[in-house]
Amino acid sequence: MRHRSKTVKLKRNASHRRALLANLACSLIEHGRIKTTLGKAKALRPVAEKLVTLAKRDDLHSRRLAIAFLHQKESVKKLFAEVAPASIDRQGGYCRITKLGARMSDSAPMALIEWVDRVVASEEPAAEAVEEVAADAKPAKEKTAAASAE
Repeated sequence: MRHRSKTVKLKRNASHRRALLANLACSLIEHGRIKTTLGKAKALRPVAEKLVTLAKRDDLHSRRLAIAFLHQKESVKKLFAEVAPASIDRQGGYCRITKLGARMSDSAPMALIEWVDRVVASEEPAAEAVEEVAADAKPAKEKTAAASAE
């Protein structure tokens, strides 16, 4: 029975899972969006949203709590300086998960996780980026058929 078992284990022990989620959160803060498996993206979303809520408080205690979880001071600085102010008027739902399809090597379901209020220098729409990434994830049959046609 799965009564009250909320944690997604990701086939890892607790310390490995905590380190994985911290590294994924740092990558999301640094790059604004990351491509990962659907299970990891679903496990990352509550962690990232709690970090943004923490950063919106913007006091010394919340900064120390963020450093204690992420272990990277540069990521914490960017979280407090760029990510949290961009979503200051939003009450929740800071992340968006977009399903991309199966990975070619092992057919794992892939997803794109990104900030909803992401500040982009080139103002590239998210839909174009998803199409761009989805084009890379074409099934092997299509790619070999295209290669043999040429």
